[in-house]
Amino acid sequence: MSHPASSWACLSQSERLADAPVVRRGGRWWLVSSSGAVLAPDRAFTGELDRFATDMAAANRAVADLRSERDASGTPVREVRR
Repeated sequence: MSHPASSWACLSQSERLADAPVVRRGGRWWLVSSSGAVLAPDRAFTGELDRFATDMAAANRAVADLRSERDASGTPVREVRR
């Protein structure tokens, strides 16, 4: 007998924290997988997740600002090959 997919299993990439299997909903961090979710109760761990999420948001804003400045200047940016 198959089980219906939980709402946690259907999270989009944008809802996850940096492609990690965690999501913050209702002010609480949840560890998620295709089979379900479990609340992350450890305050030290969730505090680190809070700090990481804050840092990621700041980095995303900085990148967006740089792109806006580049677009506003009309100066083409050379691609870096790896």
